[in-house]
Amino acid sequence: MPHAMQELLSILDLEKIEHNLYRGVSPKVTWIRVFGGQVIAQALVAAQRTVETGRHVHSLHGYFMLPGDPSIPIIYDVDRIRDGLSFTTRRVVAIQKGRAIFSLEASFQKEEPGLDFQMPMPKDVTAPENLANRKELISQSDFEIPENIRKFWQHDRPIDMKPVKLEHYVSRVPLPPRQDVWVRATGPTPDDRTIQAAVLAYLSDMTLLDTATFPHGRAVFDPDMQVASLDHAMWFHRPYDLADWMLYSQDTPSSSGSRGFTRGMLYARDGTLVASVAQEGLIRLKMPK
Repeated sequence: MPHAMQELLSILDLEKIEHNLYRGVSPKVTWIRVFGGQVIAQALVAAQRTVETGRHVHSLHGYFMLPGDPSIPIIYDVDRIRDGLSFTTRRVVAIQKGRAIFSLEASFQKEEPGLDFQMPMPKDVTAPENLANRKELISQSDFEIPENIRKFWQHDRPIDMKPVKLEHYVSRVPLPPRQDVWVRATGPTPDDRTIQAAVLAYLSDMTLLDTATFPHGRAVFDPDMQVASLDHAMWFHRPYDLADWMLYSQDTPSSSGSRGFTRGMLYARDGTLVASVAQEGLIRLKMPK
């Protein structure tokens, strides 16, 4: 198993330190702040640890309040809000240095049959086998990637990505407000829906906010941009074992007030809608001093 994937599974295995209290750590990387998807995933694991077996997450809603420090542990404090006959609700606060950096509310449900419908997967999307991944793109001499993006892509990640279109990385012209990205875990995940949901939550924070910069001809890597996730919502529709590529189809309906609103739908290769995501983030232009 690739080291990055093994490390992700390791940091999702939270340490229980007291009733309703869990400790999580960050991977040993050079990031200046904790990746938002990591905090979402770890908070979800903490919540699930307090839920009876057989109830699975169907939705979560979170708010980012402060950047996390990757050099110190994060404490996850779980509030057991409600245990109903069909649904269970949990609230989780992520804490560092005595201050809340993130809060999450998640709902879990017992399996039950019901009406079934989904929006179809976008048509005519290039298959992942016909696209280059980030390491292959780095090696292509005719694809001039900006140096800051190149450095980011050179690091091993637990999630592999293949963007369907590449104009965003090399151009600063306004683009249509949507993108498609193929994503998958770089190694196998345990046959455990709790962990699979956490990995899905982790990857749901990748590339999404970047879509909000498309109509403006910008990118999250631009040095004059201040970019950060503000909130994150996710709905888990159908179980999926993450063994194959998923299409992350994204759009951005609005940007205003230095905030960008984005949506995403995660489809299995066979067209099954696995999960839906919505996020608003800060996309602020830094003013010259």
